[in-house]
Amino acid sequence: MKRFKERFIGDRAFYKMLLSLVLPLIIQQGITSFVNLLDNVMVGGLGTEAISAVAIVNQIIMVFNLAIFGGLSGASIFSAQFFGKKDMDGVKQTFRFKLMLGVTAGIISIVLFIFCGENFIKLFLTGDSGNGDIALTLREAKEYLAVMLVGLIPFALVQTYTGTLRESGETKVPMIGSTGAILINLALNYCLIFGHFGCPELGVKGAAIATIIARFFELFFIAGYTHLKAETKFPFMKGVYKSLYVSKDLVGQIVKLGFPLLANEVLWSFGMTLISQCYSTRGLEAVAAVNITNTIWNLFSITMIATGNGISILVGQKLGEGDKDGARVTDNRMLLVTIIAHLVMGGLLCAFSGVIPMLYNIEPQVRQLSTNLLLCAGLSLPIHSVVHAFYFTLRTGGKTVVTFFFDCVYTWVVSVALAYCLAHFTDMPVLGMYACLQFIDIVKVVIGAALIKSDFWLNNIVNEIDTK
Repeated sequence: MKRFKERFIGDRAFYKMLLSLVLPLIIQQGITSFVNLLDNVMVGGLGTEAISAVAIVNQIIMVFNLAIFGGLSGASIFSAQFFGKKDMDGVKQTFRFKLMLGVTAGIISIVLFIFCGENFIKLFLTGDSGNGDIALTLREAKEYLAVMLVGLIPFALVQTYTGTLRESGETKVPMIGSTGAILINLALNYCLIFGHFGCPELGVKGAAIATIIARFFELFFIAGYTHLKAETKFPFMKGVYKSLYVSKDLVGQIVKLGFPLLANEVLWSFGMTLISQCYSTRGLEAVAAVNITNTIWNLFSITMIATGNGISILVGQKLGEGDKDGARVTDNRMLLVTIIAHLVMGGLLCAFSGVIPMLYNIEPQVRQLSTNLLLCAGLSLPIHSVVHAFYFTLRTGGKTVVTFFFDCVYTWVVSVALAYCLAHFTDMPVLGMYACLQFIDIVKVVIGAALIKSDFWLNNIVNEIDTK
């Protein structure tokens, strides 16, 4: 029992350190998800077509968001380990790499969405294009997308700054910036969607404008604070823009380890988009109900996101220090925290599954479908939290090719294939489809447990890198 406690539970000092790191992430993600819920409710007040339009565009933009996440993730592995090694020049060069990658990806995505955005939207709209509901949804989705494009590059820059700060152990500043941004977003949504306080009534376009303004605020706050404190708190930011130099050795290593993560996130996001498209074959009601479920899922999975980031930071820094046993023990403890936390969160989601849809101005059949989907989501949440922890563990140790197979290949070979077959070769309702896809990841838990137990992921990847 003493050995189990030491390797899986830990002492008070461990949880004090964990809370100081993870609590700001939980608060930030919790406020973000709660405000997203309120945004969703506000847009839902405009009707099923409006909420479906926003859901479709957000699903499309998710491909960009996750591409940024994947592209920066490869570099983030190095940031955490460089910081653990106390190599500030390595952190600085990694930041520059992230910066150039994020801006480039943003420009490419804007061009792609300008020319192909309407066709992407139409993939989610099944039925006669002359149908009034379909035509209205398409029109509102196009308006929403046109405004949201303005925020793609600021989003990439925010991710570059906040990711680097978190990898150095600073989680409070991103929390404050994000909290301020989402409160601004909430207030502007109220004004611009419905036309309150003398503002124009812009509907879904107003929701997009509010998001863009909030995103610029977040960027200016976080970047401004980071540079103001470069001398005292963030030495890796001193002179970061004097050049864009990144050593060839570091670029090569980031590309070698990072490309599988970039490919993983892009292909995984395409897979999730295709699964959403499969749900949409069951009609606009299914699109609206799945969107509501996904929004609530994000609110109840805030701990999952925070613990994943915690694994990246704490385990990554241990590996950078060369403490493999410490990394293993830290990962075991984080996994146990993840399981316990999400048994609780899953139970709460099930308990409130019948209440939450009452917040929306939607048809009774959409409300009942949302309730059933939320119940299913709550039951499956612990499974997905364990998979999430396994993913971050493999990634932190630099096993990005294995991560690619574990996450992306599994998604396409199992989840996407299953969704496509259920959507196009059966008459199964969306609830049955959703349940099958949520619980199929039990197989992934078994695979991940075997991979983590082998300890092959315990690697220091920065010791041999020349940053000169």
